Amino acid sequence: MTERGHRTQAQRREQTRTALLDATIECLIELGYARTSVQEICARAGVSKGAAQHHFTDKADLMAAAVAHLTTRRMEALSSSFANLPPGEQAIPAAIDLLWAGYSGTLATAATELWIAARTDPALRAAIRPVDRALGRETLAQLANIAPGLPRERVETLFWLTVNFTRGLALDAELGGAPARRKQLLEEWKQLAMAAYRA
Repeated sequence: MTERGHRTQAQRREQTRTALLDATIECLIELGYARTSVQEICARAGVSKGAAQHHFTDKADLMAAAVAHLTTRRMEALSSSFANLPPGEQAIPAAIDLLWAGYSGTLATAATELWIAARTDPALRAAIRPVDRALGRETLAQLANIAPGLPRERVETLFWLTVNFTRGLALDAELGGAPARRKQLLEEWKQLAMAAYRA
């Protein structure tokens, strides 16, 4: 056991790595992918560029790790929220609200920046796909647990419809779409999802 206030080399290494990844996400949210540089990330993390290269060889390597780090944070946020959902039918509108919050929040903004960049960056696309799918599988499994009487196929359909719908609404929000319209569309979707649940 280490003395209080004394960190091992492994702990210092992990702290530096986490600081770089958190700074990367912060930059993606505030500056966007194109304006995010390794120099800016290092400045925000309080780490020299040379020290950063001990953890990540270049921007592509850092972004690939940021994808996994971001997905872990989003999974943790969704998991804690799903644990408090009401049982049965009332879980449907509550789950839609949670998915909307998860796919439209600040962490989702960083994820959107990475997805857009991945369209023309094969290495980044290859890094994003498996972790994004893992997030989808984990969330879907939790939804299946709160609606045990619903056939798995219907749960999956409602989930993916909601995910793609809320991603679209999140982009609408980023581009300055009307909040009242988004709220109305979300309420309409909740009614449709409840009807599908009862069918």
